Amino acid sequence: MLKIALIQFEPLLGNIAANIITVRELIGRLSGAQLVVLPELASTGYHFNNPEHAISLAEDPGNSEYVAMLTDLASKNNQFIVSGFNEKSKSGIYNSSLLIGPEGLMGIYRKMHLFMHEKEYFLPGDGELAVYDTGHCRLGMQICFDYLFPEPWRILSQKGAELIVHPSNLLTQNANKVLPGLALINHVYIATTNRIGIERDLEFNGGSMILDPKGEILVKASASAEELIEYEIDISLAHNKMITSMNHVFEDRRPEQYKQDIC
Repeated sequence: MLKIALIQFEPLLGNIAANIITVRELIGRLSGAQLVVLPELASTGYHFNNPEHAISLAEDPGNSEYVAMLTDLASKNNQFIVSGFNEKSKSGIYNSSLLIGPEGLMGIYRKMHLFMHEKEYFLPGDGELAVYDTGHCRLGMQICFDYLFPEPWRILSQKGAELIVHPSNLLTQNANKVLPGLALINHVYIATTNRIGIERDLEFNGGSMILDPKGEILVKASASAEELIEYEIDISLAHNKMITSMNHVFEDRRPEQYKQDIC
């Protein structure tokens, strides 16, 4: 069994120091979760004033007080933490998700599909779709608007992901329509952590949730309140890829018939 914690809260735009204090305090309230999932861009907030503002808040994960705080907590609590992060690199900045374990930073996923004004700030990710073995589960990462593009979710699932974690800053109800289908067609768990609050002219809609491999919502947060959700899942249920006694979600695929798809 795997105990997951979703931290739904309101990061303060541009105030990394305050967000560090808040995240540390919220993680301190959890009771033994093996995996903690925070929202997209949890350390900086989301709706930057302009590209220069976004750049000024970007950090190298190897030289970040926020990452150091998460690493310290992961080590002390013997847990794994996934958090959205404004990542600085030599080439530019990325809207990224970090996987941090008791031994430190394990992996980085850079958001592939940028939404609206993100295109003005971030470079699109083009790295490997990696699956990480935590010892409790095998997980992959996606971020927010990635939900609209099914191919990476399929690839992660085919690579053995049992759980796909999905830090988000969702504004519409579209993800609520799509995510159950993604869980079902890949027979994987999905853990989506959304934020709440208003930044400038954007209002985020909460609803953080965990879905099972049948596409059922196991637990869901409210639309506007700060919430800590802790839920235990049986990760072995993601091993069964049968839809019926004669239908397998991967083996029944016919890729030779999909050549008309230009992807």
